[in-house]
Amino acid sequence: MSAARFDLPETDAFTRPYWDAAAEGRLLIRRCAACSAAHHYPREFCPRCWSEDVHWEEASGRAVLYTWSVVHLNDLPPFGERVPYTAAVVDLAEGPRMMTEVVDCPEGELRVGMELRARFRTESGEPPVAVPVFRPC
Repeated sequence: MSAARFDLPETDAFTRPYWDAAAEGRLLIRRCAACSAAHHYPREFCPRCWSEDVHWEEASGRAVLYTWSVVHLNDLPPFGERVPYTAAVVDLAEGPRMMTEVVDCPEGELRVGMELRARFRTESGEPPVAVPVFRPC
């Protein structure tokens, strides 16, 4: 029996377009047709005006670092094998904030406001899942 995985998303019919786009190396966000606000994580309604007139939109993949924490200890599989890693919150160019991971950047080089670009890490699973992470430009 394999160990439980805490890094894989639960995909459903609503989030399927998001994960399918990620597998193609594209980051999707949701945008409200009523108030024009973009949001992330994907929801079926606008968290600003509550309209259900929201649609998928491809994001540029550009972001800036808002905050981060370097994780040195995590006992949930498979995170323990990845320490240290940088858990982060980024501001997407389109406006929403997104929780993610910063990769390919030494801890000492992290700076609030640094420019980042989305990349996708493929996680093994059934089926494999591409997860958005960010790295310096």
